[in-house]
Amino acid sequence: MIPDHIVIWEWLSFAIRWTHVITAIAWIGSSFYFIALDLGLQKAPGLPKGAHGEEWQVHGGGFYHIQKYLVAPERMPEHLTWFKWESYSTWLSGAALLMVTYWAGANLYLIDPAKMELAQWQAILISGGSLAIGWLIYDTLCKSSLGERPTVLMLLLFVALVVMGWGYDQIFTGRAALLHLGAFTATIMTANVFLIIMPNQRIVVADLKAGREADPKYGKIAKLRSTHNNYLTLPVIFLMLSNHYPLAFASDYNWLIAALIFLMGVTIRHFFNTMHARKGDLWWTWAVTAVLFIMIMWLSSAGLNQDTLEHSEARALTPVETRYAEAPGFDDIAKIVAGRCSMCHAREPVYEGIYHAPKGVFLETPADIARTAREIYVQAGLTDAMPPANVSFMEEEERAKVIRWFRAAGGADLAGL
Repeated sequence: MIPDHIVIWEWLSFAIRWTHVITAIAWIGSSFYFIALDLGLQKAPGLPKGAHGEEWQVHGGGFYHIQKYLVAPERMPEHLTWFKWESYSTWLSGAALLMVTYWAGANLYLIDPAKMELAQWQAILISGGSLAIGWLIYDTLCKSSLGERPTVLMLLLFVALVVMGWGYDQIFTGRAALLHLGAFTATIMTANVFLIIMPNQRIVVADLKAGREADPKYGKIAKLRSTHNNYLTLPVIFLMLSNHYPLAFASDYNWLIAALIFLMGVTIRHFFNTMHARKGDLWWTWAVTAVLFIMIMWLSSAGLNQDTLEHSEARALTPVETRYAEAPGFDDIAKIVAGRCSMCHAREPVYEGIYHAPKGVFLETPADIARTAREIYVQAGLTDAMPPANVSFMEEEERAKVIRWFRAAGGADLAGL
């Protein structure tokens, strides 16, 4: 049997996500390593001319002697390793995942009609355009006189990120809002590498090869951007994972939760940066981190934002949802979902131990079912992922009905993505 387009699309999404995780591990790992290395450098007698410090390390049964030059060594080595593709490939795979999940699935994951009525192309334009505009604003601030006042610049960056988080939440679904804030931040980080750090390093290398004395300002500029990347890394990881946790994204205060996460990124990295610089262990930063996390948990429960049953029953279906609701077999599917799924996927779940609908997915009304058609098809039709462990005893014939209904609506065609 030839897989339908949904199967191919799901595996494509999985492959891109896998690539994204692998490259992110490589980028974050090298980034954290070099930050720790840079902070741990020590002055020592006998250092070569121009060397700022050295570090001895042991790993894999061997010893490593590392020296850092603030500008450049007197002679360029024959082999020079550049660290750049970890960053580029992480952003490229993340952008591909954004397109596959949120752009292709805009009607389900990106657009929230209750917030703003948008055509798919409009939502995609806002999604992509905001990432580019964000970088331009950030880069302009860094190149202004604020570049000489790093603390003020960092505070302005924090304010800009909070404003962007709030803005995204006024337009997109909560899930998409936090994901886009993560993409917005990651775009700044990768653009720092691609447009600032790497070009500055190439200038230094070119000067050295030409016998000219390299200007230390390029290293200073790169160091500022690298420091920003260091403090932004942990919040970006949280924001990328947040789409799996409704308590994070399905809250009226999700943008405030994101703001507190950025502060947590500062407290956590400040502890490790200080430790690597051998300036002591600032344990108080963990107390601050714990307080911030408690505030996040409180905000998530205080502002839990979910579509009400009355609103779901009353709202008009979108053209895509109408196609599924009017497809042959929909009445049977509604009965199957009511008997096998809605005890958990409800505004007020009745299944023991379930207090919030898993992943924030509701399956109580025709609008709910039509909106989530693709997920039902993949999770309970093509596979037996849902119900988990088949706790509600869904039968094979019922899964077959799900498949026939979805395909009858044209959902398995590429246009149904």
